[in-house]
Amino acid sequence: MKIMLDAGHGFNTPGKRSPDGMAEYEFNRVVANYAKQLLETYQNTTVYFAHSDSRDVPLQERTNSANKLKVDLYVSIHANAYGSTWNDASGIETYVYPSRPKIAVEVAQKIQKHLIADTGRKNRGVKTADFHVLRETDMDAILIESGFMTNREEATLLRTDSYRQKVAGAIVKGIAEQFNLVKKPVATPPPPPTTPPLTNGLYKVQVGAFSDRKNADELVERLKKDGYDAYVDFEQKK
Repeated sequence: MKIMLDAGHGFNTPGKRSPDGMAEYEFNRVVANYAKQLLETYQNTTVYFAHSDSRDVPLQERTNSANKLKVDLYVSIHANAYGSTWNDASGIETYVYPSRPKIAVEVAQKIQKHLIADTGRKNRGVKTADFHVLRETDMDAILIESGFMTNREEATLLRTDSYRQKVAGAIVKGIAEQFNLVKKPVATPPPPPTTPPLTNGLYKVQVGAFSDRKNADELVERLKKDGYDAYVDFEQKK
C-alpha cells in the first residue's frame, strides 16, 4: 500500500500561527514524521511526503505528486484555527470531499474515532469540504484538523511531543484498521555464542593442596589404591 502524508503549509506560510507565534507547520511536520515511522512497521507499506521543510510546497504540486505516484491514500495533517485571537473553539475534526467513495469516509471515521479516544479532545466529527487536497487527488483523501491553535489549552497541547505522538498513533491506528495492515515480523536476536568444547587437550582434576610433602604423598597413595592415576606436582608460591 502506498500512502502520502501531507504536513499542511510550511514554516513561513503567512498567518498559519497561533496567537503567540507557534507555526502550524511545526506541529504538522512532526506528526507526519511520527506517522511515517509507525506506518513503516507494517508489511507492504510505502510512505511518501507531499511537503518539504525547505519550502512551502504549492497545493497543486502536492496533489500532482500524489496522482503521479498513484498512491492509495492521501492524508493531510493540520492544526485548526478560529480567527487569529484566543477563543474557546476546540476539538478535532476530519474532512473528506463530498463526492468521495465510501472508503474515504470509512477511513476518516476510524481515524477520528482513534483521535478522540487517544487525546480526549472534543469530537467535532467527520465533515465534508471542498479543500484542494481533497478535490484534486485521484485517490481516497482525508484532511485532519488536530486541535485549535487559537485555544490556549489546545495550543499548549499542540506544542507537546506526547500530544503529537498521540495524534500520529491515532492516524496510523485508523489506517491499519481500515486496510487490515499487518505488522512486520520482529527480528529475533541470535543466541549468544557458546564456548566451544576443547577437542585437543586434557581436563585436570585437583584433589588437594598441602604445604607438607608427606600429606601429599599419603593422599596420592590412597588415590592409587582406589584405582586413580595420581601424582604429586609442586608449585612454587609467588
